[in-house]
Amino acid sequence: MAKAKSSISNREKIAVLMVALGNDVAADVYKQLDDATIELITLEVANLRKVSPELKLEVMKEAQEILMAREYMARGGVDYARDILERALGPERAQNLLTRITASLQVRPFDFMRHTDPQQILGFIQGEHPQTIALILSYLEPPQAALIVSGLPAVMQAEVAKRIAKMDRITPEILREVERVLERKLSTVMGQDFTLAGGLDAVVALINSADRGTERNIMEYLEENDPELAEEIKKKLFVFEDIMRLDDRSLQRVLREVDMKELGLALKGATEDLRSKFFKNMSKRASEMLQEDMEFMGPVRVKDVEEAQQKIVNNVRALEEAGEIIIATGGEDELVL
Repeated sequence: MAKAKSSISNREKIAVLMVALGNDVAADVYKQLDDATIELITLEVANLRKVSPELKLEVMKEAQEILMAREYMARGGVDYARDILERALGPERAQNLLTRITASLQVRPFDFMRHTDPQQILGFIQGEHPQTIALILSYLEPPQAALIVSGLPAVMQAEVAKRIAKMDRITPEILREVERVLERKLSTVMGQDFTLAGGLDAVVALINSADRGTERNIMEYLEENDPELAEEIKKKLFVFEDIMRLDDRSLQRVLREVDMKELGLALKGATEDLRSKFFKNMSKRASEMLQEDMEFMGPVRVKDVEEAQQKIVNNVRALEEAGEIIIATGGEDELVL
């Protein structure tokens, strides 16, 4: 006799779900799991007896509700998900779902801002203290935080970056107070231990994601006002000139991802050494064609050069994250146009 839904474990529910999904879909799910998890699920599937249509339907319905709740949370945060789920499932079921999901996801503070347009956030935080802005940005994804920082006044950009770098640990109480000031509440249950926020890696990620103008402004300010911090950031920061640190094989891999028109524009602002490094890692014909294109370009805007360089840097970073190339540690030269 099939077990009632309330009497089966989560492992058994997963096993029932795998059977209900069918072999092809279950195989696709297995591809996303580690070996240990696959072994556990397979064991549960093997131990399954007869599964009633009612049990199968209940388990699939529960899985659908969990996926739906996760989607709503990803789209607009916990409050948004709770509002919709309460209308669809009722307050009690909605709360049970969200409690289970937030416990496993450990939703980070200011999660609601990750789904808000950066320009709206910029307008919202313009009048806040630099420390408050730094705290908020330290919890956002680097590309989003970089767009917001780019819209701040020049002095504020560097001040916020400095505060992110020097931020260490923040108590849950302070986080809750900041969100209350911003008329928002924390969306998840936080532990009473201290939560890491900001730090050197956070500000490096932010600067790496910012445009070259913002990057230069922050670094110039820090070099003048906090040389030690500026030096620490430089050691971790990867900029266009750091391509000199790539070995030939890595650079050749990068070149397969780069648009030649973008490369020509980027090299207009590069040193002779860096240009030579690129040219020697290309075929003779490709190198000659690229140099001809650069000559025909004539004068170009600094902004266009910086944007082209940033696109290539993004390619390098993506390849490094994918493990396809390795960036050697070392110093870097400053770009002078």
